[in-house]
Amino acid sequence: MELVSLVLTTFNCRENLLKTLASIENQDYPEIEVVIKDGGSSDGTLDVIKEYSQNSHFSVKWASGADGGLYDAMNQGLSLSTGAVILFFNDRFTGNDVVSKCIRLMNEEGTDGVHGDLVYAQDGVVKRYWKMGKGKVGSGWMPGHPTLFLRREIYDRYGDYDSSYQCSADFEFMIRILKDGKVSLSYIPEVLVEMYYGGTSTGSAGAYGVSIREAHRALTVNGIRFAWWVVFLRTLRTIPQFLLRP
Repeated sequence: MELVSLVLTTFNCRENLLKTLASIENQDYPEIEVVIKDGGSSDGTLDVIKEYSQNSHFSVKWASGADGGLYDAMNQGLSLSTGAVILFFNDRFTGNDVVSKCIRLMNEEGTDGVHGDLVYAQDGVVKRYWKMGKGKVGSGWMPGHPTLFLRREIYDRYGDYDSSYQCSADFEFMIRILKDGKVSLSYIPEVLVEMYYGGTSTGSAGAYGVSIREAHRALTVNGIRFAWWVVFLRTLRTIPQFLLRP
């Protein structure tokens, strides 16, 4: 049975971390490694991490200290992990069988990774429903990174996250690995993850503006033609997410 590394990044987010860890602890897949990279929290987050590392029935690795921001922290977490499959996870699974379901489908279909749908929620209220489906980068489609399980060899082959991005390094990474059609993904047409609303790229109109500019940069550096048109198509795909409900 393959070891799955769930890589978490934290900084002064004690309450959300408690919810995330409880969601992980309920997973029925036995071979999980929880990797936590903390940015030097001062709100009690470290106490939560220490207690969890002592009491979890999963293997836990953690480190705390200054980093260069979210994507540098993610890269540090990746370097600490040892799993054959990686998921960067800071939210909540919608069921206790999400990890086992994803690994089973990857193996059945012989793919490099798997993804599914997600919702953004605030105080238990769904604000946005991201229904993924299948598609191509050039049409504005992109899987939801919080649901994306990938085999370690994909990171070995394509590299890690470009920490020069403020809020779109995950988008750039997915373009990098998907643009040539050589990485195969399975898809589960159901909500796998409930994401905390107000993250790096969804917290404000200003943050969304930064994500638009960085999306154009990510498309351009990866050689995607008509980058602004793709950004426009991506934005069109986003609008219905605020209207749909799972």
